Amino acid sequence: MTTVTDSPVRTDDNPFALSHLDALEAESVHIFREVAGEFERPVILFSGGKDSIVMLHLALKAFAPAPVPFALLHVDTGHNFPEVIEYRDRTVAQHGLRLHVASVQDFIDRGVLRERPDGTRNPLQTVPLLDAIGSGKFDAVFGGGRRDEEKARAKERVFSLRDEFGAWDPRRQRPELWSLYNGRHAVGEHVRVFPLSNWTELDVWQYIEREEIALPEIYYAHHRDVFRRDGMWLTAGEWGGPKEHETVENRLVRYRTVGDMSCTGAVDSDADTIEAVIAEIAASRLTERGATRADDKLSEAAMEDRKREGYF
Repeated sequence: MTTVTDSPVRTDDNPFALSHLDALEAESVHIFREVAGEFERPVILFSGGKDSIVMLHLALKAFAPAPVPFALLHVDTGHNFPEVIEYRDRTVAQHGLRLHVASVQDFIDRGVLRERPDGTRNPLQTVPLLDAIGSGKFDAVFGGGRRDEEKARAKERVFSLRDEFGAWDPRRQRPELWSLYNGRHAVGEHVRVFPLSNWTELDVWQYIEREEIALPEIYYAHHRDVFRRDGMWLTAGEWGGPKEHETVENRLVRYRTVGDMSCTGAVDSDADTIEAVIAEIAASRLTERGATRADDKLSEAAMEDRKREGYF
């Protein structure tokens, strides 16, 4: 059987073979259609980051010319980059999509959550996310996680069963031989679905180039006021940075991944075109999250703990 990783190369002798990107796209489209057939109320997690943008693009292709039969869900920390929120709202309006927003600030105002001493709100997203899934009665939740990002994601299934509390139990995960996905779940449970599991960061950018997908401008090199903390360039904001001893500098940077401003670092870069970004990524020996995400460094098992609690 031909898999995504050993798909034949299109040549003059074999003109109908799928390219690597075609094979990845076909797998993801199949997953979207499989979920549409198996579940009653799926939803797509959409933050305006590049992975969720590619995921939405694939969903649009999977059901064209019909509209996407799923709503979008964004867990808003209140510390998002303005450029990303503007892109999110513009995309929703452009495609006539339904957007549900779960606000971390609402839960803080109600006393359900408390601000962290370090100011980051990314670890606070779990409760609003699970509340939105429960209140919306969503039984399948699409996420943009990829196995190459981080070790807790590397062992994740495409269909990841979550219990009635949203928690992940490795003993309850099902085998997925021959791309057969088991979506069976009990009332109150749901399944997280990862259509980009087998993609790499480089695959994502090459697909963005091929499909001419627009992204928020912060993914490309630009001048920004940043300060150094824990080896990363962070953007100043109301979340609590910079501190007195931290100096703000104007630097030429870009973002490899986008999340809460308080925990997402920029990288020094002059890659202001998609071709330059692809060349930069191809030469990099650090994963995007390993290089730029402070929330992954809270502990050695930070992402594993958050997965068990129901975050992703």
